Amino acid sequence: MAGFLSNFLVPVAIAAVAVVLLLGLLNMMRGGSPDTSQRLMRLRVLLQFVAIIVAMAALWAMGR
Repeated sequence: MAGFLSNFLVPVAIAAVAVVLLLGLLNMMRGGSPDTSQRLMRLRVLLQFVAIIVAMAALWAMGR
């Protein structure tokens, strides 16, 4: 379980945060819709929360 979390889920969660962050930056640089920027920011915050939970679960599983 710890291997699956640390080797698969943690990188996926971090990559998801990075992709949404980059999409938000691209939208801002292009002068895109403020509604899209707001939606992407909310999604990024949610994904960061999920990434932290997954990372903490991986650390907890490795300590057992």
